[in-house]
Amino acid sequence: MSAPGRSQARSAQGASSERAGTLPSDHSGAGSAQASAVSGFVARARRHPSFVAGALLTALLAAAALLSLLWSPWPPADIDIPHKLQPPSAAHWLGTDSLGRDVASQLLVGSRSSIVVGVVAVGIGLGLGVLLGCLASARRGWVEEAVMRAADFTFAFPALLSAIMLSAIYGPGLVTSIVAIGIFNIPVFARITRASANAVWARDYVLAARSAGKGPLRITLDHVLPNIASPLIVQATISFATAILAEAALSYLGLGTQPPQPSWGRMLNEAQAQMFQAPLLAVWPGLAIVFSVLGLNLLGDGLRDLLDPRLARRR
Repeated sequence: MSAPGRSQARSAQGASSERAGTLPSDHSGAGSAQASAVSGFVARARRHPSFVAGALLTALLAAAALLSLLWSPWPPADIDIPHKLQPPSAAHWLGTDSLGRDVASQLLVGSRSSIVVGVVAVGIGLGLGVLLGCLASARRGWVEEAVMRAADFTFAFPALLSAIMLSAIYGPGLVTSIVAIGIFNIPVFARITRASANAVWARDYVLAARSAGKGPLRITLDHVLPNIASPLIVQATISFATAILAEAALSYLGLGTQPPQPSWGRMLNEAQAQMFQAPLLAVWPGLAIVFSVLGLNLLGDGLRDLLDPRLARRR
């Protein structure tokens, strides 16, 4: 081989080795960028008072529900009439109710009902609402109009009215509360999904993907859903708080969780007859509802601030 040929071969080998060597550095650069983004999010979250307070209150709610699965001071359904309406003591930390049941145990076990209703009802609204919102945004035309008018029609039946209607047909219970609250959440998520997805469909990279031959389903999965996840996460936390409040209201009216399963709303209902004898019976479940809803709302506000790029740059 001649000298110019050998030099060209060596230069080609060197170029190929350089190209091969750049691949790991690119991957490592992407990994370091992701790690720095996560660390930056954590650092901003620690400095955000609403997020920290909401996360602590929400973690306390989840811890109470998990603890009740393993242990409670007393069996929550045990009746002890001779020791009814006892004040807080070492034996009964928050006292006893009109039937002698331990209030602290009822609060712990009642948190499970609130979390179950919140998770399942928000899951129903999130799953069906996102599906309908994405369908309306991708198809447009009469499909979008039909989905939005159906959402308007559903808004005419709040969770309370839906629960009353379902209770008249199937009877009151936890499932009735979940279905009623879940149906009410569907149009909420459908509207948010449709509005956010319409903004993404107008972006240049989506137009480029359509020009490349990608179909609506592929564009929705690859481009739309990842870019609308932030507002959906924020709305899920807020809807979770609304679901806990709605479940307490339905149980207060006798349409939600039924005895002997404890419920914060039914504890309030039972406490109203003892307001002058034992006013603390209404205070404990009321505080549980207030702090749970407050924690989830603060968590949602904090996530909104942290996940919004415009607000994140100010911090």
